[in-house]
Amino acid sequence: MHYLENTGANAYTSEKMAFPALHVLTPIFTEMKTYFITGGAGFIGGNFILNLMKSGQAKVINYDKLTYAGNLDTLASVENDPNYIFVQGDICDREKLIKLFEGHKIDYVVHFAAESHVDRSIDSPGDFIQTNVVGTFELLEAARWYIGAKKVPKEDFRFLHVSTDEVYGSLGETGLFTEETPYAPNSPYAASKASSDHLVRSYFKTFGLPVLTTNCSNNYGPYQFPEKLLPLMINNALNGQSLPIYGDGNQVRDWLFVEDHCKAILEVLHNGEIGQVYNIGGHNEKTNLEVVHELCKILDELVPDSKFRPHKDLIKYVTDRPGHDRRYAIDASKIQNQLGWKPQESFETGLRKTVHWYLDNKNWVSRVMSGAYQGERLGLSKP
Repeated sequence: MHYLENTGANAYTSEKMAFPALHVLTPIFTEMKTYFITGGAGFIGGNFILNLMKSGQAKVINYDKLTYAGNLDTLASVENDPNYIFVQGDICDREKLIKLFEGHKIDYVVHFAAESHVDRSIDSPGDFIQTNVVGTFELLEAARWYIGAKKVPKEDFRFLHVSTDEVYGSLGETGLFTEETPYAPNSPYAASKASSDHLVRSYFKTFGLPVLTTNCSNNYGPYQFPEKLLPLMINNALNGQSLPIYGDGNQVRDWLFVEDHCKAILEVLHNGEIGQVYNIGGHNEKTNLEVVHELCKILDELVPDSKFRPHKDLIKYVTDRPGHDRRYAIDASKIQNQLGWKPQESFETGLRKTVHWYLDNKNWVSRVMSGAYQGERLGLSKP
């Protein structure tokens, strides 16, 4: 791995693991482009970088603070690639961002960096405002400086902001979120992402910054931090711990395999219309209870010697999350009709791939389950 500065790299060691075959993103490049990726050591950002680097036609600067959810193990397979640079840093540090922008010809900014777990936003909302709102503002300001300093022609630069369907609030039993759905965030996390979305839009309208925004549904797949539903349930089931289901478990989410999401982001980045918003969904509406039951069936099949079979017997209903949205579902017809993207994985095929990956990479899970998080219940803070 190539470091721009001393970030403690000498103390970092990584156990080599077997990495699954990943679908290669295959955009058409006329020349080598440089991507500035924020939050690239996180779940979606890490998958995006792994796929992008396999094209052999991209330079990547991965800028990540390495909070509890940032993990360089994810990127072990590209750490020695001459076209990959890691820089540890905070997106709230505008001076550092500008120095990096000044020192590199950056063509694309892809902004993944965010605090993203709803339960944590209930416990510590200030962290979400600082990273998701203030951090996005500082990154936009650095990009605006970069364009103003004429480091790259505006028409050749793109700033893509990765957001969430949670900004739209909760749906009833019918209907889908579209790009025109009014914002109605119900958690501090969702409110912080909605705020950042509005900031990004304002920098296009006011300053002409060439921005794009994507709002995605629930991602799942390899390298996801085990506080999220699927990796938490897999880890708990393998260890005979309870599988906590919030409320009645009938909250509905639209599940999107992370590699499908990465392909959609790249499509929007290269071919999307500047200033536009694109919703990205997997067309896979499932209740949380359905998801966990399907997961347990796969684990029963793939781990036949588990003493905890049938794993569904580990399910335990717990107090629901405060302000828990009942249903999310994405209308992804805009990106499909205008850019030709659609998900390749069904929930069944994506879930099976996901379970296989976690079974094959138990050491990765063990390493990320640091003292900062041990699978405990979050988000129960009282006023």
